[in-house]
Amino acid sequence: MAWLSERLFSTPAVGDRQSIVEKSLKILNGHVIDPANGVDRVCPVYVKDGRIVSHEPNEAERIDANGLVVAPGLIDIHVHLREPGQSHKETIASGTRAAAAGGFTSVVCMPNTFPSVDNPSIVSWIQERARRTASVNVFCAGAITKGLMGQELAPIGSMAETGIVAITDDGFCVQNHGLMRRAIEYARMFGLPILDHCQDNSLVLGGVINEGEWSVRLGMQGWPSVGEELVVERDILLSELCRHPIHCQHISSAGSVRRIREAQKRKIPISGEVCPHHIFFTDERVAGFDTCFKTNPPIRSEKDIAAILEGISDGTLNILCSDHAPHASFEKEVEFDQAPFGITGLETEFSAFCDLLVHRKRIISLKRLIALYTLYPARLLHLDRGTLSPGAFADITLIDPNLEWTFHKQESLSMSHNTPFDNMTFCGRVVRTLVGGHTVWMLEDNETS
Repeated sequence: MAWLSERLFSTPAVGDRQSIVEKSLKILNGHVIDPANGVDRVCPVYVKDGRIVSHEPNEAERIDANGLVVAPGLIDIHVHLREPGQSHKETIASGTRAAAAGGFTSVVCMPNTFPSVDNPSIVSWIQERARRTASVNVFCAGAITKGLMGQELAPIGSMAETGIVAITDDGFCVQNHGLMRRAIEYARMFGLPILDHCQDNSLVLGGVINEGEWSVRLGMQGWPSVGEELVVERDILLSELCRHPIHCQHISSAGSVRRIREAQKRKIPISGEVCPHHIFFTDERVAGFDTCFKTNPPIRSEKDIAAILEGISDGTLNILCSDHAPHASFEKEVEFDQAPFGITGLETEFSAFCDLLVHRKRIISLKRLIALYTLYPARLLHLDRGTLSPGAFADITLIDPNLEWTFHKQESLSMSHNTPFDNMTFCGRVVRTLVGGHTVWMLEDNETS
């Protein structure tokens, strides 16, 4: 179950959901791309009572989408909203405002909060908080183990009944293979996919950058790609054994891509996702000791980037996301090896991928890009989102695929500014985001450059 905020934001105004009269809309002249239905043409989209309808409603507000792409609302399945417990980094309110500005109408929040999302009461707390303060739909992922400690399974069944959409120990990784097998078997009982942060602690703990030339040059402990690949291989074997989907988070290495591809050829239900920083930057960037390039897993080599791009191109990796991980400036502005892992990304990720994959590399089409943010995330997590079918929630993203703009971190709606994309120029930008037929973010005329 997703919980849509009772308070919707149309930046910068705030309005109470209960006071909003449901409006009918007709979105005209836009190029509609709806991968779930194979739609890729200019046609109208109609909205009534917060849902997509097939016929033009009476007295509908007109939105002229001439020159724009009209897409199902984008979905980011890997976001850290930091509540409860770390509201100095981000809140559900601020994080979902940033999500709306990035074109996202639904996000999945990770469970590494304080306390962690390892029981129904914390799930309910987040749902209620989102109901009161979120701009977009917030779905919860529950923890695999209590306290994310990897020792004892969390109450997966009761969390499923409360409304989680997946289980993960993201930020950590279950090291005990027998325990992981039990988790998968429980997840299968409740129809929950596993989202796995793949790292073998015996190989990677203490590592701060990719193991290779630059870790040697800089004298910093390396985080080897095999530390990811071993767990990807473990997950492939367990997915095959248990006949249940496992989704590998933030894939960063060529070896992981190769293993997932080979497993998919054997019809094993394994999948993987890509974050923009793992294809935009190489480990050479850490030479300046900028902690905005410190991520887990780390940014790696040109060879790894080439393999990930090939994985996106051939469909091996079919979900894109941000791994939006905000940290306060005082936490990041320390020595590199002491800084926390993670960067922000909700406001830049779609533009970054559009710029690199569609315009510069030309390895996928805009239609395919939209599918990686709508069709496949919704399919993996069994979400009733990501489509413009009649009867669907009117979650809609309007995109100008050719608009050039420059991102400045001081203008970010996130509370934290730990981004490596500051002052970068992209081609392609979301210009309007609607949730349930209501505009929750819109680009102002003075924000186009």
